[in-house]
Amino acid sequence: MKKILLSTAAALLLGMPLTQTVMADSQNPFLTEYTNKYGIPPFENISISDFIPAIKAGIAEQKENISAITMNRAVPDFDNTILPLENLSPILDRVTRVFYHYDNALSTDEFATMAEEAIPLLNEASNELNLDEQLFEKIKYVYDNRDKQKLTPVQKRVVEKYYKKFQEQGAALPAEKKAQLIKVNDELSKLFIQYNKNLLNATNSFFVTVYDKADLAGLPESSVAQAADEASKRGLDGLWVFTLHAPSRLPVLQNAENRGLREAIYKGYTNLASYGEYNNFPVIEKIVKLRAEKAKIMGFDNFAQMMTSRVMAKTPEAATNLLMQVFEPAVQRSHEEVADMQAVVDAEKGGFKIAPWDYYYYAGKVKKQKYNLEESDVRPYFSLENVLKGLFYCAEKLYGIKMVEMPDAPKYMDEVKVYEVVDAKTGEHISVFMTDYFPRATKRQGAWMEELQNAGLYENGEQRRPIVYNVGNFTRPVGDTPALLTIDEVETTFHEFGHALQGMLTRAPYRSISGTSVDRDFVELCSQINEHWAFDPEVLKVYARHYKTGEVIPDDLVEKLQKSSKFNQGFVTTELAGAALLDLEWGQTDGNGIDVPSFEAKVTEKIGMPEEITYRYRSPYFKHIFGDDGYASGYYTYLWSQVLEADAWELFEQKGIFDKKTADSFKKNILESGDTEDAMVLFKRFRGHEPDAGALLRLRGFAK
Repeated sequence: MKKILLSTAAALLLGMPLTQTVMADSQNPFLTEYTNKYGIPPFENISISDFIPAIKAGIAEQKENISAITMNRAVPDFDNTILPLENLSPILDRVTRVFYHYDNALSTDEFATMAEEAIPLLNEASNELNLDEQLFEKIKYVYDNRDKQKLTPVQKRVVEKYYKKFQEQGAALPAEKKAQLIKVNDELSKLFIQYNKNLLNATNSFFVTVYDKADLAGLPESSVAQAADEASKRGLDGLWVFTLHAPSRLPVLQNAENRGLREAIYKGYTNLASYGEYNNFPVIEKIVKLRAEKAKIMGFDNFAQMMTSRVMAKTPEAATNLLMQVFEPAVQRSHEEVADMQAVVDAEKGGFKIAPWDYYYYAGKVKKQKYNLEESDVRPYFSLENVLKGLFYCAEKLYGIKMVEMPDAPKYMDEVKVYEVVDAKTGEHISVFMTDYFPRATKRQGAWMEELQNAGLYENGEQRRPIVYNVGNFTRPVGDTPALLTIDEVETTFHEFGHALQGMLTRAPYRSISGTSVDRDFVELCSQINEHWAFDPEVLKVYARHYKTGEVIPDDLVEKLQKSSKFNQGFVTTELAGAALLDLEWGQTDGNGIDVPSFEAKVTEKIGMPEEITYRYRSPYFKHIFGDDGYASGYYTYLWSQVLEADAWELFEQKGIFDKKTADSFKKNILESGDTEDAMVLFKRFRGHEPDAGALLRLRGFAK
């Protein structure tokens, strides 16, 4: 309510009523509140031409509302300074949430062209907001007097979060340094655009064509059919085409008997965006230099120091120490894994030494030898439809929510599914959940969760519930065969839904602290712990049914899955921790005279990365850290969160994986709480003690 009054006052002072802006383009869906149920964006009415006008209108609205805050002569307090920041521009909020979603999941050539104009505008608006001296003075006044004002503990935390955010963005800098920071941020935003464009184009331009069917030996029928379908789309009927998208790439690395085919795909992936017109090396070198400059402007020795100071680790040295505690035992285990694989090669008289492109393939053979289990044994039981049934079963049993499909809800593609999330007992609306699971040329690789609307208090005094989505790049259906997921894809489905649960179930009263708006090294707890239910025997019996016969997964397969659960953990942990260490090293260099391949090679030697294992992401396609600043000098947080997850899971194992008291406590203290309290306080309230790093070593089988 007060937010609307402030907006009106500012518009009148400027002689430009906000209503005129809205009326100027009444057909643009971003300029007014969405009228459909629950406020889902009306995708059917959105065109690319709507984005720039809406972004400009949103920026104008933001400026008006900033002026309304700074020109208000009343003593700054929570209601007249902090609350307006929660909904600074409804227009900009609506358009940017769709914009950034499309940028990752629906980046057509037309959209990408528009985005090149939009991102500098958004970056400029962000700089104007974050570096506004008068606005920061108001925030600082509230912060300095927060104990004198009648604020709830949660309101105090919101005040502290805004103060910290503005301080970290440079609001307290002198004018000269602010100007330098604006320039650096501007250049970085352009480089992020270039990096992401190069990566998308490089991914889409690489493919391997197979001309002889004999070279497909070992591949599952679904993979062969998918490759034939891809070839047909390219006018290569009768041939087979493999791309670098995970559903095409991974089956080759895991199953292809032809070593040359495995090597071609592996090298294509690990040299992605490393040469030619889509080479990301020069882009990375510029990003690293600018980040070092930015850190100096902000008063830090290096970028990693700046970024780790904002989360639980506090220093790059502490983060590195944590990583090495896990990396070193993981490397030792990986040596054992390689020895097992080399024994298979030698027994088959292969006459070669295990190379990185052999790892997946021979790991599969060792797994078959040790546990009599192959991926192809279980995939028929993991149709996407059935996996979702298992996912939703767990959510209902643990947290009392039910998923009801909304077939007529707005969606941006036909294959998107939309669900209403309701309380299983009362039917109360909790959230909207959307899924987009299959790869396409306009979608970046990987899987993620985000929100089209977050929960909390809005400008009209209304508490709104969230609209959350999961995106993936899973194996598509082929012909009459449904999407049959790999073990990794099943795990990823549960992982991303864990993020979604934190977004959907939040009860935090303010938007800035709701859902996943928590410390970066706490946010992966919810996603990673949710993976554990995926392959629990009780849960498998609920959802894992053969897609042809409906037969429940046999007990012997369930037993094999359980026994093999710690298999290959040396490799998995080494490639993750290695990438995190590489990320921290990038954050501690000034970038001068840097050559990307040489830098990676030096880090590889320094940390002792096994020659048979590559970083989970090499720098040219390490989008987490070079596609934006999201996980930069913070990729290690996945591993820190795994410590939290392993420790939390031990409690579920002790009490029972569906124990109501434990689930209720996790829901209340972790999923619902958002950032209403310090992450360590919340974790200790659930677990009863501080995180035990030994839990991760026990979970991975590195210690007892």
